[in-house]
Amino acid sequence: MIGFVFPGQASQFQGMGKDIYENSSIAKDRFEEANDLLGFDITKVMFEGTAEELKETRVTQPAVFLHGVILVEMYAGEKKPDMVAGHSLGEFSALVANKVLSFSQGLELVRVRAEAMQEACDKVEGTMAAIVGLDDYVVENICRDTPGVVIAANYNCPGQLVISGEVKAVEKACEAIKDAGARRAIPLAVGGAFHSSLMEPARKELEQAIKKMSFSDPSCPIYQNVNGLPQTDLTIIKQNLIDQLTSPVKWTTTIQNMLADGVTEFVEVGGTGKVLQGMIKRIDRSIQTSALIS
Repeated sequence: MIGFVFPGQASQFQGMGKDIYENSSIAKDRFEEANDLLGFDITKVMFEGTAEELKETRVTQPAVFLHGVILVEMYAGEKKPDMVAGHSLGEFSALVANKVLSFSQGLELVRVRAEAMQEACDKVEGTMAAIVGLDDYVVENICRDTPGVVIAANYNCPGQLVISGEVKAVEKACEAIKDAGARRAIPLAVGGAFHSSLMEPARKELEQAIKKMSFSDPSCPIYQNVNGLPQTDLTIIKQNLIDQLTSPVKWTTTIQNMLADGVTEFVEVGGTGKVLQGMIKRIDRSIQTSALIS
């Protein structure tokens, strides 16, 4: 069984998608459609922009989404998933891959999400940090004991998670985490505290957009971030998608459950093709992985 997995922010790169734009009529049509739907020339930023320009949330999220879903459409006749999952933003790409959302629906929700998250980031200064080499429960306890808003936000793989929250709280937590024996506590170059309560204003805005939209029955289960469980019920899929903005990404649990349900190969679709493969290999070194990036 094949599981398609889709990366989120931080998997973008300069020139992303240019090769498929130049060599595929499907890709060219979708990129041009995206320029119209978004109201700005995202292809110019993706193909010619600087790393700094591509890092803006309002650009990064639709860019990563576009790269993944266009690749799925290009190779639809060759590979089809038996199950899908996406890391944070990647969950929207996964929902296009399993037919719950159309291309235009997915892009519209990503646009709303990215703009709402950018607004939330502008209101309160937040950040994130990657923690390597410490048990999850130790990090959770330190976050709980640190004054201010800071939580364990991304459970990426054993021994690696990301904390998120107010800048000062994250800094204090990182100091305590290093004292507790972590190998590394690395501040991330992000504009805000994703998957924390600081994203509540964005969650409300995204909720309105999702509740107005009509979803279609999935072609296969999606394993969602909030609990790592397979889902086909549209009401639950919608609610999990809304809750995801302020809830931790339970990626380790997601991959473990997909393995338990019979996946024999993971295909990372879009981005650099390396981020999720690396995490998956740390969860189970024996599983076959590959990437679809061009």
